[in-house]
Amino acid sequence: MTPTLLPQIGRAIASIGSGHFSSMFHELINSQLTVDATHLYLLPRPWQTPKAPVSTVFNETVTSPRAASRFTDSIQLNPAQESPSYCCKITAFRGRPSSDFSMTERRRLEDISPLLFSILEKHVDALQLATLEAESKKPEGLEDRFHERLRETGLMLSERELQVCVGLLTGQTAMEQAERLALKVSTVSSYQRRAAVKLGISGRNSLMRWMYASPDEMPSSDRSRTPVFNPAPALR
Repeated sequence: MTPTLLPQIGRAIASIGSGHFSSMFHELINSQLTVDATHLYLLPRPWQTPKAPVSTVFNETVTSPRAASRFTDSIQLNPAQESPSYCCKITAFRGRPSSDFSMTERRRLEDISPLLFSILEKHVDALQLATLEAESKKPEGLEDRFHERLRETGLMLSERELQVCVGLLTGQTAMEQAERLALKVSTVSSYQRRAAVKLGISGRNSLMRWMYASPDEMPSSDRSRTPVFNPAPALR
């Protein structure tokens, strides 16, 4: 690891989800070896997110100012372990007058490939979440999708648990939900915790992902759980 790597890692991570991510990622690779262009490709596996409103395809090429018009050598990186969620690859290019990549340079890039793929996946996760956030601003379809997801999984929630989950999806705070449902804030929080245990989620972002996840992406405990119906508590 070269001394210039850590600052570049920080810059790349800070740019996750932004429009200048690819440039920062290119500079991260350039801190390890000189490249004329970097091609980033990441596609969510379609069978993993069949209900997702939009599959985020990340397919960008960044070139250096000195880049030649024709590339003569390349290094293609593939994940050491196939991701269950994404099909991805990273390709670095060189052209004349630069020399071809040496074996030492190829190994150097391969050594940091787990880090590179981790950062790239986090960036696309952020883009996917932004898409889901946009969908969450369309309340007419949000509740329907939530109920559809419950039918797909066979999980059952009480009426109050359903209400607080829908409120959570639309961005309402516990206090706002308490006012809407005429409950105490602590009671709303209690219903949220119960629903979280049943659905295997940890918060709003997790709930958004759960709504569009495939069975393979769900925690094993959720897949094997026998649905239990809890009667709705008396409305008050």
